[in-house]
Amino acid sequence: MNKKVVLAYSGGLDTSVIIKWLTNRGYDVVAYMADVGQESDFETYKKRALKTGAVKVLVEDLKKEFVNDFVFKSLKAGAVYESGYLLATALSRPIIAKGLVETAHKEKAGYVAHGCTGKGNDQVRFEVSVGALDPSLKILAPVREWELRTRQEEIDYAKKNNIPIDTTKKKPYSIDLNLWGISIESGKLEDPYFEPDEDTYYLTKGINKAKAEPVYVEIEFKSGIPVKLNGKAMDGVSLILKLAKMAGDAGVGRSDMIENRLVGIKSREIYEAPAAWTLHTAHKALESLVLDREVLHFKETVSLKYAELTYYGLWYTPLKEALDRFVDETQKPVNGTVRVKLHKGHCVVVGRKSPYSLYKKELATYEKGDKFDQSLAKGFIQIWGLPYKGSHKK
Repeated sequence: MNKKVVLAYSGGLDTSVIIKWLTNRGYDVVAYMADVGQESDFETYKKRALKTGAVKVLVEDLKKEFVNDFVFKSLKAGAVYESGYLLATALSRPIIAKGLVETAHKEKAGYVAHGCTGKGNDQVRFEVSVGALDPSLKILAPVREWELRTRQEEIDYAKKNNIPIDTTKKKPYSIDLNLWGISIESGKLEDPYFEPDEDTYYLTKGINKAKAEPVYVEIEFKSGIPVKLNGKAMDGVSLILKLAKMAGDAGVGRSDMIENRLVGIKSREIYEAPAAWTLHTAHKALESLVLDREVLHFKETVSLKYAELTYYGLWYTPLKEALDRFVDETQKPVNGTVRVKLHKGHCVVVGRKSPYSLYKKELATYEKGDKFDQSLAKGFIQIWGLPYKGSHKK
């Protein structure tokens, strides 16, 4: 039987221990690292994996694909999970799963593996995605199955087996970072009444340290995708990085929420997504200008479903693909420029313009030039209210 396995490798304690654990059970481990903007020290981790026993380490730069085929699809859909999470981690899992499957094919491996726990969302996202892309691959999840029950037991295992691990003081929180944002959990945050310290945050400045003066940013969209920042054309990766710095310095992009995990438990999550929140806010403002009422209102329902599918690990499904086609159709007129003000934790839209604007000043104005025939309102109200006449008569 083929005992080669492609491991989704992060370089941290869990996946470093997994390499040795699998090797000791007769597997040839190919460590796969997907670069989605997590700012990892890939060279150090590559050496660590090889020293621990990996037969090969592959690092793949997926930032451009991540932005164009995952992040911007979610942005166009307006996907936000439970009003506070712009799905940074959730969006990265299907592209990493795709990388695992493609690497398994190239390496002729019969297995893929991940380092997720048994009560998180990521195990579902990885395994459902892998199963959708290639159901013949077997999936290993050592952290769900092994004998190491605590972090200290993992550390002891690493020391016993001469596995290189970070010797710096353990970070108080569990984090996951990529281009679209960061997820922060565990530690003191497990008390839902605890107010996070400022050192909890990585990408945004606190209100007291944010810039005193507001920063104005103009974002130009083409078919729902941001293409220019302050008049300068930029690729998606560069635009997000630039905007993340500007919005983060203004304290924009924090969320603190009690979230309903897919597996049925509630968790306390801190998210930072400065570029994501700014783009989401601007995108919705432009949609309000160019989409008619029925499309706009129905799309809100689609946005909620799209967020759920992404969060639940159902990216590679017929419904998700069908929703993409609907969303793409709605985005054809979403062209124009939105001006936002970033200041002290707030992202406020202060202007929007588009050649496809449905706003007509001559109909909206109460000043000279009004072309709205108000005399028609009486008949409209009578017909509109006809089904309800006397409906609450006592």
